[in-house]
Amino acid sequence: MSQPDPQSRTHLVGLLLGAEEDWPTAFEQVLGLVGPITDDDGVTHHLTTERLTIEPFDLRQPVRTELVIDRLAYWYYHPREWLKKAALMNDTYLLNSPFTFQSMEKHSAYVALMRLGLKVPETWLVPYKNPVDNVRWAYTSAKYNQPFDLKQIAGNLGYPLYMKPFDGGGWRGVSRINDERDLVRAYDESGEMLMHLQSTVEYEHFARALSIGPETMVMDFRPEQPMHNRYAVSHDFLTPSAGRQTAAISRIVNAMFGWEFNSCEMLVSGDDVYPIDYANACPDVAVTSLHYYFPWAIKALVRWSTYCVVTGRQPRVDLEMRRYFDVADRDDLDDAQKLDAYLAIADEYLDSDAYWAWCAKHLSHLDEAVLQWAASPEFESLLRQTVVTTYPAHERDRFMAHFGGLVGAWVTDEKARLATR
Repeated sequence: MSQPDPQSRTHLVGLLLGAEEDWPTAFEQVLGLVGPITDDDGVTHHLTTERLTIEPFDLRQPVRTELVIDRLAYWYYHPREWLKKAALMNDTYLLNSPFTFQSMEKHSAYVALMRLGLKVPETWLVPYKNPVDNVRWAYTSAKYNQPFDLKQIAGNLGYPLYMKPFDGGGWRGVSRINDERDLVRAYDESGEMLMHLQSTVEYEHFARALSIGPETMVMDFRPEQPMHNRYAVSHDFLTPSAGRQTAAISRIVNAMFGWEFNSCEMLVSGDDVYPIDYANACPDVAVTSLHYYFPWAIKALVRWSTYCVVTGRQPRVDLEMRRYFDVADRDDLDDAQKLDAYLAIADEYLDSDAYWAWCAKHLSHLDEAVLQWAASPEFESLLRQTVVTTYPAHERDRFMAHFGGLVGAWVTDEKARLATR
């Protein structure tokens, strides 16, 4: 019987998926471009991937998967509990942590960023509109719930404002409140959802930053547009200061909560940045919405996954938020200096310097390989299959031209970038 080669290792990356096909197929194809990697000790590493299935599991059952990219457990609890078991029992590396996404939802994240001194809009939590399903509700409510004036709270915040679930995602239950009539209607419809009231600010840009490990792409997001047109291809839409803040805030949020594949939404006016949503357990990476930015997103996801498994990066279960709060409490630092200090802690957690140096040494070929892939018949076939399954027949040619043109623009820009490197 042949013995395993001690100088060769195979790493399995698991994909925990819902209804997605485009980005998982792209991830599998780009991971195939990585090739064997030989480290400084002479060990050759091979990467493979598997789409994970859902089934009963023994809590002591060994797990073959070294790293999991999770797109399902934020709403499907059975795989969420498998991920927790895999992390605690088997040291499986998770993108993202189900522990923190379950406990550090929008509400907790708002509070934490307020503590850091960031410009989170004024936010109130109001009680449930309808009773929760618990036999003790009536007694507790009658004895301890204080009456409150919802209209007065909203009036103090000022119209327009937003009502949204404290733990929401995917725009679920979000309402723009223009007046008292909207307020009453939205609260009546909230039912058993626990809701925030949040003031809005006058803004020039809605920035959405997608962070994957130490990499961040800040994009000009237009929420009022249909999904295929929400991300504008605009590279200098923010001032240098605002651009730096938005990228920094996204990475700081991720590092503070242990999220390594997440998007952060911010309203921007001049140099002022207002974070409004930064707990996205399933950030948008569809080719039909990201289009121009899709090749970068898949490449970053492959790079970070490869770095984590080949270098043996250890998953973090414990949070170290006190380090950030200690900076927040310092009187000798201004806001810009505090942001720099937060970012330094975040980059330490994300191995940012080591990551980029490692990629330069072991993945220097990937930029050119992904460029060729994005211009290949293989990518065109992936795009066509996605368009066919997403849009009715009479719209397919238009959307093939739309997305193909935008990805083609990325190919042109990437060629120019690589030529001047």
